[in-house]
Amino acid sequence: IYKQAVVSTQSTGGSLIINSKAEFSHSGIFLKLDGVVTMQLSSKSVGLFEAFYNSVKPIQLISINLEVSKSGKVQSGITTIPFEFPLTTKSTRPLYDTYHGVFVSIQYTLKAEIRRGYLSKPIFKQLEFVVAAGKVPKAPDQPEIPFLITPESLENITHTRTVPKFRFSGKLDRAVCDIEKPLAGHIVLESSAKPIKSIEIQLVRVETCGCAEGYAKDATEIQNVQIADGDIIRNVPIPIHMVFPKLFTCVTTATNNFKIEFEVNLVIVLEDDHLITENFPIKLYRPED
Repeated sequence: IYKQAVVSTQSTGGSLIINSKAEFSHSGIFLKLDGVVTMQLSSKSVGLFEAFYNSVKPIQLISINLEVSKSGKVQSGITTIPFEFPLTTKSTRPLYDTYHGVFVSIQYTLKAEIRRGYLSKPIFKQLEFVVAAGKVPKAPDQPEIPFLITPESLENITHTRTVPKFRFSGKLDRAVCDIEKPLAGHIVLESSAKPIKSIEIQLVRVETCGCAEGYAKDATEIQNVQIADGDIIRNVPIPIHMVFPKLFTCVTTATNNFKIEFEVNLVIVLEDDHLITENFPIKLYRPED
């Protein structure tokens, strides 16, 4: 695990295991560790800014080569070679959380190579490992988010008279969330002129790629959790509980070239498929052990 506060002493290690049916010669066994941020523009952003094409080039966070065995022979059976890499960067950029997004991805890979001379093809094996970065020494303040949803509170509505009457209240336990703990809270249906069909919690990633000349910002859904089905009882708290999925979420990250932010949408579906949506920006962090 990478910890930014003690980057010079952190490392990752393991064992390279070779299972061979027969003895063979090699000209060296090597490992390569890479950490890369890759970005791409959505179709709506392509062509808007010429500067985008330079700003979305892959960013190399870390690259280390290690020779774990000099030329020699690998015996038949199982051969185990231990290794260890320091997780230190040569640039001023820190390491970021492993993250699999739509327009931004942060991946760390370890590639093993056995070179077998000019007449034989080298043997390759690659795997991805997970980095948990961005730890903070003290949990930040976590204010609750109370909410009240009525026709008058909705945005982008020009004529509230066409919207059926309803009143929802509740809260999210915090706006600044520990990524390793679920998001919690509750919602209460106080009144509604139309029956309720469904209530859902939607987790959204907001990815921004760009530079000083301009940015491309895109929001996409990560997951959707249904918390109520059908016309629920009035004035009864409905619990909200959602786990942040690994790899598809990370600590909230902002750099000169990209941003990874998160939002929660509370979606209420009426029986006539009328949608009521309330948006809550949240910030994710990871506390120290």
